[in-house]
Amino acid sequence: MAYDLITMGRIGVDLYPLQAGVPLAQVASFGKFLGGSATNVAVAAARLGRRTAVITRTGDDPFGTYLHEALRGFGVDDRWVTPVPGLPTPVTFCEVFPPDDFPLYFYRQPKAPDLEIDAHDLDLDAIRAARIFWVTGTGLCEEPSRTATLAALAHRAKTGTTVFDLDWRPMFWAHPDEARPYYAEALRHTTVAVGNLDEVEVATGVREPHAAARALLDAGVEIAVVKQGPKGVLAVSRNGDSAEVPPLPVTVLNGLGAGDAFGGSLCHGLLEGWDLETIMRHANAAGAIVASRLECSSAMPTPDEVAAALEAGAVL
Repeated sequence: MAYDLITMGRIGVDLYPLQAGVPLAQVASFGKFLGGSATNVAVAAARLGRRTAVITRTGDDPFGTYLHEALRGFGVDDRWVTPVPGLPTPVTFCEVFPPDDFPLYFYRQPKAPDLEIDAHDLDLDAIRAARIFWVTGTGLCEEPSRTATLAALAHRAKTGTTVFDLDWRPMFWAHPDEARPYYAEALRHTTVAVGNLDEVEVATGVREPHAAARALLDAGVEIAVVKQGPKGVLAVSRNGDSAEVPPLPVTVLNGLGAGDAFGGSLCHGLLEGWDLETIMRHANAAGAIVASRLECSSAMPTPDEVAAALEAGAVL
C-alpha cells in the first residue's frame, strides 16, 4: 500500500533548554527530542492519522539509535533511515526567548549524514507511488543530497502532490544566489511550494507576498503558500483560488516547531481534499499549538487538539 506521505531531508537530535529566557551559556538542563524539519513533518502528519515515512541518514552512533526508536514511537516508518559510518548524528541547540526570539545552533560538522543521501539508494517506485512527496531546500545545499533530491523529483514527475519546503537556512549556503538555480530546478517538478518571506525571496527574488506567490506559480507550482509571520498565511492556486488567513491567538513558548506542524497539517488537508481556506486554518491551528509547547516532534497535535483550538478560536 502506498504511503500517504514520504518526506526527504534533515534529521537530528534537538537539545532544548528546560529553562526559558536563559542564555545558552547559563542553561542548567536540556530535553532531548527528535528533530529535523522533514522528519518533524512526517511526525506531524502521522499524529493526524497518516501513513508516513522519511528518507534520511544518521550517524552510526547512540544518537542514531535514539532517532530510530523515536520515529517508531511516533508511527513513522524508518526503513529508509540509514547510518553513515564516520559521521556523527547532528545535534541542534536553541535558546528560548519568547515570544519571537529562538536562536538555533546547528552542530553538523564535518558533514551531516542527511546530506549523504545518494540517488542510487532511493526507492524511486515508492517515491513515485506516495500520495504526497515532500522535499526541502536544505537537501539541495550539498552533494550527493542535491542530486538525489532532484533525481527523486524528476522521477516523480509531479505524480500526485509534490511539496517543496523552501527551508532556507543561510548557514548552509555561501550566498542566496548560489541556491536560486537549484530552487528553480526543484520548483519545475513541484506542485506545492511553501515558505516564509525570507524563503520566497531567495526562491523568486521578490518579497511582497502576493508577488512572490505569483512568481512561484510562474515557476511551475500549482499552489503557492507564503507564510507572513504575524500577518498570517497566504495561499494562492493556479486555478484562481486564494486564501489569506490570520494567525490563531497563542501564548508562544517556542516557535521553532510551528512550521513543521503547519506542514504536516497542510499535507493532511491536501489529502482530505479541503479547500484552501480550510487547509490554511487547520495548519495555522496546528502550528500555533506547537508554538505553545517547548518541544517540536513530541508536541505535534492530534486531530482533537486541532479541532478544539479551531472551535475556541485560540490556543488555550
